[in-house]
Amino acid sequence: MPLIMKSSAFTDGQEIPRRHTCEGEDVSPPLAWSGAPAGTKTFALIVDDPDAPDPKAPRMTWVHWVLYNLPATAAALPEGVKPAALPSGTREGRNDWKRAGYGGPCPPIGRHRYFHKLYALDAVLADLGTLGKAELERAIKGHVLARAELVGTYQKKGH
Repeated sequence: MPLIMKSSAFTDGQEIPRRHTCEGEDVSPPLAWSGAPAGTKTFALIVDDPDAPDPKAPRMTWVHWVLYNLPATAAALPEGVKPAALPSGTREGRNDWKRAGYGGPCPPIGRHRYFHKLYALDAVLADLGTLGKAELERAIKGHVLARAELVGTYQKKGH
């Protein structure tokens, strides 16, 4: 069975509801996953937007959320999860607003794609503090057992 990630807020390839964006409450969407392979010890989650700043001329990938060391027993994150409510042992990384936690879609122009990437890992990572996406990708290299992806889109109204 493959590793699969879903959200009750949007389906793969569809629009992310406004409440999960800077135009709404800016709360993280609910996420749930299943099918972790045998040997999974932790999960890592990266949410990013490869279409920044303009989908017609992308120049960077904007990072919205970084989590690591989610325990293998975890199978979901509730909507608007706060740091204290994260599964025990989970660490938050740094997004491109230079802060820990979730930052919702807020595209300056056009319709952007937001990739929610879940990695099943065969290791518990050392406490790497509030690391960014690049540091996490280096840390998980050689430890990824499976990967799931959920893509949502968003475009500001009137843009």
